Amino acid sequence: MRPLHLLQAILISAVMSLQVYAQVIEVRQFGLEAIEEGHVLNADFEFDLTTRLQEALNGGVALFFAVEFELVRPRWYWLDEKTASARIDMRLSYNQLLHQYRLSTGSLHRNFSSFADAINTMKRIRSWLVLERDKIQPDTSYVAAVRMRLDTTQLPRPFQLSAITDRDLSLASPWKRMPFSYAAEHQPR
Repeated sequence: MRPLHLLQAILISAVMSLQVYAQVIEVRQFGLEAIEEGHVLNADFEFDLTTRLQEALNGGVALFFAVEFELVRPRWYWLDEKTASARIDMRLSYNQLLHQYRLSTGSLHRNFSSFADAINTMKRIRSWLVLERDKIQPDTSYVAAVRMRLDTTQLPRPFQLSAITDRDLSLASPWKRMPFSYAAEHQPR
């Protein structure tokens, strides 16, 4: 292979790897905090929308994101036992008449004057009740996992078909896992 072709191949692979990296949601940190009702999840995510997703959003297409949580109890003799799972759906839309972004989670809606404010709110999950107290056994080892992803099944049909092959329309984080155990003597009263 000639040196020029080798240099071109290296440059193309570097650009491709940067494009793939840009479409990954990173779970910066997450943790579970004990409260009276059970345990709440606090998590920070880091991501940017691709140019194509940003254009679709500004063109009136609502984007749906899902944050998923799982708690499993590892077992050496069988498949891991899924102790709990939870999901929260967020809808980000843009109102062209009012020039406002709207972030909806269930029946809660918030309007933002800038895209940066709306995205920064999405990146921080706070006090989300994911575990009820009676779901877990004290002094047992578990593995907690969380991820965030763009829910492409909620996109309009033309985007769903394109999302199968187009990396610009797929945005997701891998599962981030951490060990978790709950000590009975640390129950809040």
